[in-house]
Amino acid sequence: MNAEATPVGAEAEIRAILEDWRQAVCAQDIGRIVSRYAPDIVAYDAILKLQFRGVEAYRRHWEQCMTMCTGPTVFELHELQIFAGEDVAFAHALNRCGGTGPDGKETIGWMRMTVGYRRSDGRWQVVHEHFSAPFDMESSKVLWLEP
Repeated sequence: MNAEATPVGAEAEIRAILEDWRQAVCAQDIGRIVSRYAPDIVAYDAILKLQFRGVEAYRRHWEQCMTMCTGPTVFELHELQIFAGEDVAFAHALNRCGGTGPDGKETIGWMRMTVGYRRSDGRWQVVHEHFSAPFDMESSKVLWLEP
């Protein structure tokens, strides 16, 4: 087993991948955002559709999301936890995201994030991504609570 295949090495790799991805989202760099997604990713996002199958469908979703944030983008990971083995890993965090609209008003909310990884040919790929927000069952309104 090489150093990168140990759980400690794998956790460090996943942490670096997540930081690069976070920076890509802030830069609105779609190519970098989707560069670690597996071709057959299944993603659940908090907006627009129930699920996305395949990297091209999810790319189009990210492109559409970026049109909602015309100003500086906020994308932060809080309480990040990573659990990594040799070939499978997952991470979860609270995600503070949003941006500044054309009117100059900042719109930021909190979501929950879970990401599943698989190492294939020595490279970590995201095979599942899930964003969600809690909601009030009576009113169906999203609960944007500070963690």
